[in-house]
Amino acid sequence: MISKNMMIHSPLEQFQVNSILSLNLGWFDISITNSTVAMILACSIFLFITNLATINSTIVPSRWQSILELIYEFIYTMIQEQIGNKGYKYFPFIFTLFIFIASCNLLGMIPYNFTATGQAVVTFGLSFTIFLGVTMLGFAQHGLHFFSLLVPSGIPLALAPIIVTIEFISYLTRAISLGIRLLANMFAGHTLLKIIATFAWQMLMAGGILAVAGIAPIALLFALTGLELVIAFLQAYVFTILTCSYLNDSINLH
Repeated sequence: MISKNMMIHSPLEQFQVNSILSLNLGWFDISITNSTVAMILACSIFLFITNLATINSTIVPSRWQSILELIYEFIYTMIQEQIGNKGYKYFPFIFTLFIFIASCNLLGMIPYNFTATGQAVVTFGLSFTIFLGVTMLGFAQHGLHFFSLLVPSGIPLALAPIIVTIEFISYLTRAISLGIRLLANMFAGHTLLKIIATFAWQMLMAGGILAVAGIAPIALLFALTGLELVIAFLQAYVFTILTCSYLNDSINLH
């Protein structure tokens, strides 16, 4: 029997933001939290790896240099396919965006670490900022002609009001759709891992036949961990490629 004194933590505790250093600037709370530390750590680790790979770069690349070059080529090809030659000026932004999301996702896979991309303020902040950025870029590039994005070519005039309304609502949802997709995948995946890990641990601590049966959820936990590692990269890719698609709309219209 499982001890009544054994504490069972909520699987949602891993997403709780805790203040590490309280700081206030007038009305603004600029405290350093575990989320802040996680994002800084994610950026710092990649900067360290980048420096390690490039400080003594050679024609025959080292292991770290090869990894960095593969990521560089991957993002470069993505921009070429999604936007074209006009998109190369946005390479630093797209590259940084992909690395930041992937690093935060992977860092969150480490036990007892915080998943910054499991926070709505982070994911929605990214998606809303990108939405504002591509919208302003569209008006800067095309002026009022940017509204033609809402009018698909070849539609009957009678259906134009309905189609434009649908396209306008669809365009506005971009402000939150990117954030929801990333948040939901990180939140659901990490919550499921926590539930299964707690369940397996409780079975092992119970002893007897339950301890033997606990091998099954442990095996499932390892399998889901591998799947979550794949999803960590996949969600960074999806977020980035959709950003490229939105940039393409703003630069090239239809």
